[in-house]
Amino acid sequence: MATTTVLPAAPVPAPTPASPMVPPPRRRGHPGEARAAWTLAIPFTLLFAAFTVWPVFQSLFMSFTDTKQRDLRTPFAVNFIGLDNYARALGDPTFLKAAANTAYFVLVGVPLTLAVALLAAVALDKGITRLRSVFRLGFYTPVITSIVAVAVVWRFILQPDTGLANTVLGWFGVQGPNWLGDPHWAMPSLIMMAVWRNFGTGMIIFLAGLQGVPASLQEAAAIDGASGWQRFWSITFPLLRPTLLFVSVTTAIGYLQFFEEPFVMTSGGPLNSTISLSMYTYNQFGYGNYGLAAAMSYLIFVVIAVVTALQFRLLRENR
Repeated sequence: MATTTVLPAAPVPAPTPASPMVPPPRRRGHPGEARAAWTLAIPFTLLFAAFTVWPVFQSLFMSFTDTKQRDLRTPFAVNFIGLDNYARALGDPTFLKAAANTAYFVLVGVPLTLAVALLAAVALDKGITRLRSVFRLGFYTPVITSIVAVAVVWRFILQPDTGLANTVLGWFGVQGPNWLGDPHWAMPSLIMMAVWRNFGTGMIIFLAGLQGVPASLQEAAAIDGASGWQRFWSITFPLLRPTLLFVSVTTAIGYLQFFEEPFVMTSGGPLNSTISLSMYTYNQFGYGNYGLAAAMSYLIFVVIAVVTALQFRLLRENR
């Protein structure tokens, strides 16, 4: 009968502690590379300093002086008046009216633009499958069209007697208003035109955000019995928060500076019902009140900064 010989097991080596990863030595650039980089950066730096940094500081200095058109040749021979320009601007009834008009334009126009842009993006992402590229191009075309051309076309559309808008309303027996001549309808008309022209930008960005939402989450929610609206509100919309923040901030900044619409379509009328902060500031530059106009410009900057900070606080992901 054969016997089986059992060999002793080999000893198991004790585990050795993992050696910490040592980062590779950082390569120090050659002095010639640094000189080449600075040489290439100098032209842009000089242009940026001359045409951006210097005008910013010069306009800030101007806002604390009584600079007029006659003082352009001697910009440093003006009188320093402190915050008088800011107090004068805040006490100007027309400036306050322009601020109220701008607030109206932003508070109504921004939500409408975001809503229309998001609705169009959802339709293009889920509903419209054929000719999707054609619809994208059609919705985005007003954005790349000259604002002056768009404003002129809309001014003809909103003519009270021969305009297309009132002609269509007349087919249904409705007497259309004087869109741009009535103080109650002038600003809503500008908002309607601005929403039509600007929602294409938000639509493109929202569409990119929608395509980044994982389909597995949608499928899991659908299996659990969630409706389309529940899936959108509980899954899609929270994942779109960064996109919504970006579109909201950029749209609000643009609307706070709206100028071309009233300048071309209404000239700020009727009865200053459509004059904006940017347009009134532009008028003050035209009148030669450079110190006052500079102060108004920085007040607009402060408003934009505050509104942007509020949007970041309300829409950021981790609150």
